[in-house]
Amino acid sequence: MEKRKVLCGIDRISDADKFLRGNKIALLTAASGVNKEGIPTYEILSRKYRLEALFAPEHGLYSALQDGGFDSDKSEKDSESGAYVYNLTGNGHPRLDGIISDIDIAVYDIQDVGARFYTYLCNLTQIMRACAKNKKPLLVLDRPSPCTGLLCEGALLDESRFSSFIGEFSIPIRYAMTVGEYAEYVNVEKNIGCELYVLACEGWHRDMYYDDSDLLFVNPSPNIPSVDCILNYYGSCIYEATNISEGRGTTRPFDMVGAPFVDSKSLYDEMRSYGLPGVIFRRVSFTPRFNKYAGEVCHGLQLHITDRNAYRPVLTMMYMLNIFRRYKEYREDVRGICLRFGNGDIIGEFDPEMVYGKYTEKISEFLSAREKYLLYS
Repeated sequence: MEKRKVLCGIDRISDADKFLRGNKIALLTAASGVNKEGIPTYEILSRKYRLEALFAPEHGLYSALQDGGFDSDKSEKDSESGAYVYNLTGNGHPRLDGIISDIDIAVYDIQDVGARFYTYLCNLTQIMRACAKNKKPLLVLDRPSPCTGLLCEGALLDESRFSSFIGEFSIPIRYAMTVGEYAEYVNVEKNIGCELYVLACEGWHRDMYYDDSDLLFVNPSPNIPSVDCILNYYGSCIYEATNISEGRGTTRPFDMVGAPFVDSKSLYDEMRSYGLPGVIFRRVSFTPRFNKYAGEVCHGLQLHITDRNAYRPVLTMMYMLNIFRRYKEYREDVRGICLRFGNGDIIGEFDPEMVYGKYTEKISEFLSAREKYLLYS
């Protein structure tokens, strides 16, 4: 199928010249912040404008670090752009307000994956709050929602109990907004009050997956190498809070799950019996090179997506989690599961269909609330 032409915000940067020309700029970006020719956003801004500061999220400015990895606490000058790099953790950066107060405008350009628990979203709101406090504008260079802007799935976060760096606000796990739309939504609905501008994409529509476009796919983080991986991540990320391997340390992170103690045949037989849509399960054995069970053979399943629009990764995870819990070797971090899932509904015994179905009304309410912030049809 012919790829559809899409321009991201950075590809339209000349349209933002009135915001950037002659101003001191701070940029939050990572390796996925590139234009259609693969040129990094920090390079483009440093050539044309006064790029004074760079903020790096989890995985670092070049997205070279594994999960939970941040660059050195010491702020250092980037050799290519000449700007100083400051690393934003779950607590932001101790100098964040001071840095923002010394610049004229902040810019955000990172490819998101459309998952509530992706940490870049929290870094975005850290910047938004600092801009609001210091009365500085923020320009978001928008990018597509990679798995359409239509399909929402999963629990809405219980903000009163489980707001954190891996999920701050009451939105579904799969929230189906571009990062620019998300910024517009939380800026108003969560009373951040930032002077916000979004440089929208051109050519992207809500029914599109990222690889329907002609854009380069740059891993948003080291273990997200494809669109199908993103879809599986919406469900498989929950295993980060367990002793089940989510496939990190292999060539198919989040597409494969398992552990040394899992009986892949019984897991396969039971998962097949549920008739879940849009996915074929295949028995696998894999040996992670790092992370959980490094050097040990794990047994489990690979999730092969056959119909992206029909597939429900969160529901699929819920069925599989019930099976894993039967093993005496299974362990989990209860709070870690709640932080990712959004509440405690899947702690202990639960009926996947019943729990999954209870979110229908809340997702409908979310869809109605976000409607006025959508930038694309």
